[in-house]
Amino acid sequence: MGEKRQRYNEEYKKQTVKFIQEQTKSLGDIAQELDIPKSTLHQWMGQYRELKNEPVASMDRVRELEAELQEMRRQLQEKDTQLADTEEELAIVKKAVHIFSKPRN
Repeated sequence: MGEKRQRYNEEYKKQTVKFIQEQTKSLGDIAQELDIPKSTLHQWMGQYRELKNEPVASMDRVRELEAELQEMRRQLQEKDTQLADTEEELAIVKKAVHIFSKPRN
């Protein structure tokens, strides 16, 4: 027969989420340690996560993320330019098709 489901109170869930946020271990390791399914912990994180419990980022990590953000912005700008060029080319092709599809008199 099936196992009886374990029920956890709200306070336990909140404390577990706070514990997860303060750890450097992976969620899988913590799930195994607490003997709680990883999917359950993900669900609790979605419900009870508070950003004030997140660890403070190091300056190196902040610089790394800023550099990544700059690179993403550059790539986005490049793609916007490519998209604008492609749209312009498409408009020219549409006009050409329209001109050349007219019957000649």
